[in-house]
Amino acid sequence: MVARSERLLTLLQTLRRYRRPVTGTVLAEETGVSLRTLYRDIASLQAQGAMIEGEAGIGYVLKPGFMLPPMMFSEEELEALVLGSRWVARAAEPRLANAGADALAKIAAVLPPDLRDMVDSATLFVGRKRQDEDKADVSAIRKAIRLERVLELHYGDEQGRISRRRIWPFALGYFEHVRIIMAWCELRQDFRHFRTDRIIDMTIHDARYPRRRTVLLKEWRDTQDTPIEH
Repeated sequence: MVARSERLLTLLQTLRRYRRPVTGTVLAEETGVSLRTLYRDIASLQAQGAMIEGEAGIGYVLKPGFMLPPMMFSEEELEALVLGSRWVARAAEPRLANAGADALAKIAAVLPPDLRDMVDSATLFVGRKRQDEDKADVSAIRKAIRLERVLELHYGDEQGRISRRRIWPFALGYFEHVRIIMAWCELRQDFRHFRTDRIIDMTIHDARYPRRRTVLLKEWRDTQDTPIEH
């Protein structure tokens, strides 16, 4: 028999997949419980603070912002969080690495003792930290992506030639030995990838680029052979 806490977590995860109200019948079928049990579980989650709106016969929708109680993390989920935090500490710039460690510490602080011990003694590790350093402020690049701001770069190629680029950054890739900005390049009038370790200097403009980040990301995903600016 499925534990009640696991059943409630499954229901929450199912609700998160829907942006529009979904009927109790559909939720009951997807979570494998009776309609009566489903209604009781929804009432339990609402009592715990979950912003589930709707009613029987109409449908339910989970409003954003509800935080899962920490005891509802499974052991594998906690292992994934630990491994992810350790990878970020190795691969990301210091500010993001510290944020990852702080987030894990906040989670561990409110866990039951047995799960907190599991976090402290987790046996999943990653390799050594990357040695090369970026001249560019990667935290500033992440901010430009969030705010959809134009970046102006002085960018060096493999031969040491420097070009000036105005780009619309919409994503940042963390790879084993390099970080890559995914962007629309005004010079090339196309998508381009830029290595952060080849940025000589950069300026973040106040102007928001004219297309939404989500639109650029969707169009970029349809391209599989976008070149890196060497």
